[in-house]
Amino acid sequence: MTPELLFALPPLLPAGLVGLNLLTWTRGVDQPPPADLPRISLLIPARDEVDNIEGALRAALEGGLPLHEIIVCDDGSTDGTGPLLARLAAELPLLRVIAGRPLPAGWVGKVNAAHQLAEAATGELLLFLDADVRVEPGGLRRLFSLLPGSDVVTAVPRQVMGSPGEALLMPLLYLSYVAWLPMALIPRVSDPRVLAANGQVLLIRRPMLEAIGGFAAVKGEVVDDMALCRAVKQRGGRVVFADGRDMASCRMYRSWSEVVRGFSKNLYEGIGGHPLALALVLALHALLFLTPYVGLLGAIVEPSWAAPAAVGVGLNLALRLGMAARWGHPLWSVLAHPIGVVGLMAIAVRSALWSARGAIAWRGRVYASRAARAR
Repeated sequence: MTPELLFALPPLLPAGLVGLNLLTWTRGVDQPPPADLPRISLLIPARDEVDNIEGALRAALEGGLPLHEIIVCDDGSTDGTGPLLARLAAELPLLRVIAGRPLPAGWVGKVNAAHQLAEAATGELLLFLDADVRVEPGGLRRLFSLLPGSDVVTAVPRQVMGSPGEALLMPLLYLSYVAWLPMALIPRVSDPRVLAANGQVLLIRRPMLEAIGGFAAVKGEVVDDMALCRAVKQRGGRVVFADGRDMASCRMYRSWSEVVRGFSKNLYEGIGGHPLALALVLALHALLFLTPYVGLLGAIVEPSWAAPAAVGVGLNLALRLGMAARWGHPLWSVLAHPIGVVGLMAIAVRSALWSARGAIAWRGRVYASRAARAR
């Protein structure tokens, strides 16, 4: 492929997929639930969530569905989450709080908390929410509208970004979904490799969770949402992955450093945890999202590069503008797209180093590499 074609043709792939997903990615329907809706257990793992948990609980109660119970697992919090939950439990009749057990060897913290929540729940439908998720009015109705015929429904909440570091990198979370795979294929194709998931909002039928062996089946997975949904597909179940913009919102991180640590925790394992996978991801990001900008700069000395490089840059800007229009990303982050991509690539390398050293750090815990956790 000549340099001119290299600048213009490869970006067509992500731009086309982003456009397709913007048109076809399901968002559910805000409609009344069926009269025979099974019992729903809302389950929230919480570790040091004093700033989030009350808002999460009150928003969920306005989500538009009758909940059978709400259970929060206080997973060793030291920031006042426990006393706050005790006060809320006295006020909210549906709320029950359980104290998280110590983390067993080989388990990841969030998976261990989810395991205990599933044990304590009595509902037939288990809805897991992260403590920083804020359900929109009617949001749960949209989520549950996708349940018929499915075993798991998971969704990406609208990501709230309050600092420049968040705005630079968080849109690339969406890019990791919509630029690589047609979302409409996930529930239609049984192959477990055709998959994306987000554990911030995850609804699963209890019989399917039990059929795959519960959370014990994914006990050592940092990227537990993908592992769980992959196990469901391997069992023959159906997974729906939704655009949750109108279902809920979430502010995952609150600074550049938090984004870097959060992405470093799971990026490498999220792409398979293998050096060849890392090399492929880095090469694709460079080819699709950086090469056109390099070509545009190179046109200063090689004018024939200008037009094809401008096409490639235009495709990159078009896909980011489409994403910004759907999910409210700031315009300046669209223009800073190549800077964000370089940052993401650097974080991917950092994530691989964390994994190789057995130093995956998050929420006051340090996890060994995946291989060591499996042993």
